[in-house]
Amino acid sequence: MSATAEPRQGAEVMRIPPPLYYAAGLAAGVLLDQAVALPIGARPATLVAGGVIAVAGLALTSAGVATVVRHRTTLVPHHPVGTLLTGGVYRLSRNPMYAGLAVLYLGLTLMIGSWWPAVLGPLVIMAVHRLVIRPEERYLTRRFGRTYTDYQRRVRRWL
Repeated sequence: MSATAEPRQGAEVMRIPPPLYYAAGLAAGVLLDQAVALPIGARPATLVAGGVIAVAGLALTSAGVATVVRHRTTLVPHHPVGTLLTGGVYRLSRNPMYAGLAVLYLGLTLMIGSWWPAVLGPLVIMAVHRLVIRPEERYLTRRFGRTYTDYQRRVRRWL
């Protein structure tokens, strides 16, 4: 972990909490399914698989949150980061919270039982990548320099 002089502001992101991107995709998928049903089928197997996948996603997200809280840095992308996290779950993914939310999204999609959220899933991932992750990466590169770029080379963005 490394830190330099702390800036006053974090990443230049829209001030929409990242979990809302995923929630919006799921909500839009449910609304589309009400208009034009596209059931996944294979019940109850998809319900069980979805539950297992959702729990895994929630665990990954929670591990990321717990690490951030334990190191007393911020969960809010537009707030300044005090510490670059590279240990724990951050050894597996540079974005364990976003990756976990994506896994949770997949699990909930299976539990909902509609193809619509699955169809919208890639758009949600692209929005998170473009509107949140890329600005965060630019900020972290400015904030931590070579320490961050070395970390980028060692650890994948998602999983």
